[in-house]
Amino acid sequence: MKAVAILYGGRSGEHEVSLISAASIVKNLSREKYSITLIGIAKDGKWYLQDMPAFASDEISMAGMPAIQKSKRVMVLPGAGLWYESSASRYKKLPCDIVFPVLHGTFGEDGTVQGLLECADLPYVGAGVLGSSIGMDKAVTKALWAEKNLPITDYLVVRAEEMKRPDIQTFLTRKIEARFGWPCFVKPACAGSSVGASKVSASESLLEALHSAFLYDNKVLIEQFIPAREIECAVLGNENPVVFAPGEIIPTHEFYDYEAKYKDPEGARLEVPAKLLPSQEETIKKLALEAYTALTLHGMARVDFFMDKRTGNIMLNEVNTIPGFTAISMYPRMCRAGGLSYPELLDRLLDLGEEEYAKRQKIAYSFSNES
Repeated sequence: MKAVAILYGGRSGEHEVSLISAASIVKNLSREKYSITLIGIAKDGKWYLQDMPAFASDEISMAGMPAIQKSKRVMVLPGAGLWYESSASRYKKLPCDIVFPVLHGTFGEDGTVQGLLECADLPYVGAGVLGSSIGMDKAVTKALWAEKNLPITDYLVVRAEEMKRPDIQTFLTRKIEARFGWPCFVKPACAGSSVGASKVSASESLLEALHSAFLYDNKVLIEQFIPAREIECAVLGNENPVVFAPGEIIPTHEFYDYEAKYKDPEGARLEVPAKLLPSQEETIKKLALEAYTALTLHGMARVDFFMDKRTGNIMLNEVNTIPGFTAISMYPRMCRAGGLSYPELLDRLLDLGEEEYAKRQKIAYSFSNES
């Protein structure tokens, strides 16, 4: 039986979303194949061993998820795996064959935890350090896609130090109006689930939107607004990834914000598969694969697109390397529509994590000139 450590919670604006995703994964992991250890990361970043009954309820919702239990601390030791506090000042090693990080957003999806797990010599599910870090940074993601001549929406990058300029509103207004005009979107470069994102219709609202976005990052994107359909595509695999048929998000809010995603049950309708022409689906799947490869991703990712309602043009929006894993989340739903059930998807992700770890083990990390 394989020992799987589920790592969830975390220091991010998506802490509560992570609890729901983790509960859904625990519910769908085969107890015949896996022994499960729950490790909850509190909002202050400390790791704690959790009791399995924490996710015993059949009711999985944001309101019903238990808070992280702060009792037995968990430590990560370089080269020695995971250890937990068994009594005062005494630690025991946790059995762990592979870690499943279910951490959305910062300190989980951005390469930080992935690097820590590699230092601890532990296999893990999902993208590696570089792919996670790139995928989290929307500005770097767009720059790499542009370098590969992949279609993206126009954007500007604003850094925190620029906000000290006394003429910053006038300066950015001129840039926006010269490049793409109003309305536009303002969002943190490194945050997920539309946390800190705003739609800005005029210059007068720009500074407020920027200040809101800068609460979550020191780098902010101003993006061209496109009246578009929001299409998403699930990609799964390492060297030879599989791309599933796209789905569509049809929001009832002005845009697909945090409220629409997680708090309002009527916030959006999810259509899987999306109603697309065969040529459109083919283009989206091809671009999803190219986008995935360009960012050196492996394991899994959800690639998000805009399809202009006026022209039909298809543009890449962003990528999510640890997508939502609730029962209604788009990633598992798209996989399920493609014939891969939720439990089978989890099996495949764990296998892919072990495959990637086995490849890293073959790399030489010291030099010897002895034959």
